[in-house]
Amino acid sequence: MDCGTGMYFRPSSPFLRVFAVSACVLTLGGCLGGGARDDTFALSAVAAAEGPSAKSRQILVPEPTALKALDSEQIVIRLDRSEIQYLAKARWNDRLPKMVQAKLVEAFENSGKLGGVGRPGEGLAIDYQIMTDIRAFQIETNGGDIARVEISVKLLNDRNGTVRAQKVFQATAPVGGTGNRAFVAALDRAFSSVTGDIVAWALRSM
Repeated sequence: MDCGTGMYFRPSSPFLRVFAVSACVLTLGGCLGGGARDDTFALSAVAAAEGPSAKSRQILVPEPTALKALDSEQIVIRLDRSEIQYLAKARWNDRLPKMVQAKLVEAFENSGKLGGVGRPGEGLAIDYQIMTDIRAFQIETNGGDIARVEISVKLLNDRNGTVRAQKVFQATAPVGGTGNRAFVAALDRAFSSVTGDIVAWALRSM
């Protein structure tokens, strides 16, 4: 990883790879982000999704669960099946699960198909909960740079605690350029596709 340019690289030697990751961990203000010069990114607004009306339903969108590697403000680069790094000099403007929750709420509200959409603590009389787990939200470099977003969703009947439906949603998007902005733009496109699919599926499944 090149701390000076904000880009990452994969060292050719296994020893150098371990050394590079260790060096990044030790210099948190550089490779792993958190410094004053980091670029800060947000997910863009999500367009309203298509689906049947469910005006008689009110839903709750809790914060998604995620592995520790994704439960942070860092932007994940997956080099292969077992090795990850973080995008240098770049970070999300909040923890990723919290950002995903906010955008899911926005997407369901934008649909205009529901009687109410809320988060925990807002006092709605809930019919369903949208339970989500972020399985992937990363740039993958093995075989070409692509963004991958994968989110598992359960539609939970809040009245009786049963799972009405569940599905895993996934989308990829090619990285159209170089640098941090290109990586984030690809992640944003993949996430927008997944979010639209989640909203449409949930509306059909209620």
